Amino acid sequence: MALSRHAVRWPVIARGAPAGILLAPVLVMVAIAAAVLAFEQMALGALTLPFGLAFLAILFFFRDPRRVIGAGVVSPADGRVLVADPAAGRLAIFMGVSDVHVNRAPIGGVVLRQTHRPGGFAIASGPESASNERLVWEIETRFGPLELTQVAGIFARRIVPYVRPGDKVKKGQRIGLVRFGSRVELVLPPGCRLVVAVGDRVRAGASTIAEVQDGLGP
Repeated sequence: MALSRHAVRWPVIARGAPAGILLAPVLVMVAIAAAVLAFEQMALGALTLPFGLAFLAILFFFRDPRRVIGAGVVSPADGRVLVADPAAGRLAIFMGVSDVHVNRAPIGGVVLRQTHRPGGFAIASGPESASNERLVWEIETRFGPLELTQVAGIFARRIVPYVRPGDKVKKGQRIGLVRFGSRVELVLPPGCRLVVAVGDRVRAGASTIAEVQDGLGP
């Protein structure tokens, strides 16, 4: 029997999440069995509760919810706006550990190149992150070139791209993952007008961050 429109949907785990997510339930079951055999009920909660909480926390960190794509140029990341410079068309968004870490294409286009730049792992919300490890994307759009940078943070030690140079991307399409807290920076094409300010909260694919010359954009 087909599921109804209102059927419960299980949470989707982001591509590129650590393989340990798949092993966590096994470890929890082993811990429960060991606690029962060795210590009976006295240690059952003490030994298994941390494993269970850690598993749930990992699932939460790497969730990948469905989104209704917004109008205009959409946010590439969930988080808080750190930089919004209308004159330069520059935007920076900080993704905290409680935010979704899957990044999305702000505008449709073609990925021209990806440049990996090794570096440190300072807190991504601070100025020290200027020397952090990063992956710089150049995307050709019908409005001109767009530069998107995924910046690793103090916990985000790996950037996982989902597409490669030469691939076409649609607005709002999932393009990659930065593990745990991190930062995404944008330099918009000419003619895009920022409509967000420092401190605003945005959602990847859903929040409009800029308007384009012909209104809604691609």
